[in-house]
Amino acid sequence: MPHAADLPLWAAILVAAFLVIGAGLTLIGSFGFWRLRSFYDRVHAPTLGTSWGTGGIVFASMIYFTVLELRPVVHEILIGIFVTVTMPVTLMLLARAAIYRDRAEQNPDVPAMESARGRLEEASAGSETDSRLQNGI
Repeated sequence: MPHAADLPLWAAILVAAFLVIGAGLTLIGSFGFWRLRSFYDRVHAPTLGTSWGTGGIVFASMIYFTVLELRPVVHEILIGIFVTVTMPVTLMLLARAAIYRDRAEQNPDVPAMESARGRLEEASAGSETDSRLQNGI
């Protein structure tokens, strides 16, 4: 297996840049997790930081191994796709579980759940008003 000393200068600079960008974005996400106060604020920063940070590191890995092995190495894209697909799903599941828990504990900072009937009535009333305005009534 070839060693990193065999890496051309242009590839080494590109790999280093993507590693620094990926690590920086991950660090920003981690700092947001530490700094933000509530769970609902905290859930976004690590999700975005980890997703974009992983993307930078995946690109660096693809460039590194493609140049050293003299063939396209793209299986790292699967890692990027997996992270990109699972992060939003995990975010939604965690947020919904936290909302459910906070509503069950009757936390005053969480908005009350509206009934589906109330939302449907509001939507139909809004559409009737819009249709009256369009018809000139």
